[in-house]
Amino acid sequence: MKSLSIPVRVIGPGSQPEEEPLQYLDMPHEMDTFRMPLVPERTDAEALSEARDVLQEFLEALEPWDPLLASPAPMLALTGLSPAARVIVNQMLGDGEVSIKLDGERRAHIVEIVEGAMNSPALLHEITEQIAQRKPPSPAHVINLTLFPLTPEDHRVLEKALPVGPVAIISRGFGNCRITSTLARNVWRVQYFNTMNTLILNTLEIVEAPEVALAAPEDIEDSRERLSELIEWMSESCTA
Repeated sequence: MKSLSIPVRVIGPGSQPEEEPLQYLDMPHEMDTFRMPLVPERTDAEALSEARDVLQEFLEALEPWDPLLASPAPMLALTGLSPAARVIVNQMLGDGEVSIKLDGERRAHIVEIVEGAMNSPALLHEITEQIAQRKPPSPAHVINLTLFPLTPEDHRVLEKALPVGPVAIISRGFGNCRITSTLARNVWRVQYFNTMNTLILNTLEIVEAPEVALAAPEDIEDSRERLSELIEWMSESCTA
């Protein structure tokens, strides 16, 4: 008879079981922070003055606006600017933490519940009810798909029922948040990624606009201060 080598693990008082190392999900280590825009080395004085004036006009409209009230946000058309002044305005404002891209019109697909789909029919029923019952400004209805048991067939059903819409938003900070509209009214895909580009949270939100894409009152106040500093610098450059 051959002897068998069987590993023995002692469990009980006095035993010292091997401790498995804890594994943590990689979290963001870097954060996008504000940087002053690059100043053009050579700028036409007339175009710089024109750009300064239009930013000053926008700041005057932004100063009294309260984002917590229901009043419309200030807007300023740039279509009347000269091409040179428009380039300067774009350079001065730069890219913020939130970027929005609009695509062309798209049409929805016919949804069929394929064999192997387990939980997607219930999810679609929940989403349909939320769309019908939604009355702004009620809080967003969030469906967390990260730990939700979905088969590959479930994912295909959701992709056909909620095809990608025309709006794509990226909100940067710790890692980034990618927000995509769907062709279903007020239904958004909101996905959070860490700095390693690993998906850490995958949700569906039924709301007019996801909160993560909206500017907080502190952001508006910060924008007022930065815009004022920028206009002051542009004024000094105009007189130099």
